[in-house]
Amino acid sequence: MIAIQHYGMYTDAGNEAVDSIVEMARKHQLSWSTVRAILAALAQEEAYDEATDTAVREAVYQACDFG
Repeated sequence: MIAIQHYGMYTDAGNEAVDSIVEMARKHQLSWSTVRAILAALAQEEAYDEATDTAVREAVYQACDFG
């Protein structure tokens, strides 16, 4: 089993969802603005509404190697 990075989401399912976004962003070399938009779309789901929290965005930004 592959360990999923903790992105500051409240649940394992949330961290897995964000991890899949990070993996897609890396694979397709997505821009930060695109990744932010995908996180915002994920946050529309009640179960993942923290996807746009500062801690989550910072973790994703770092994991995607934008900074």
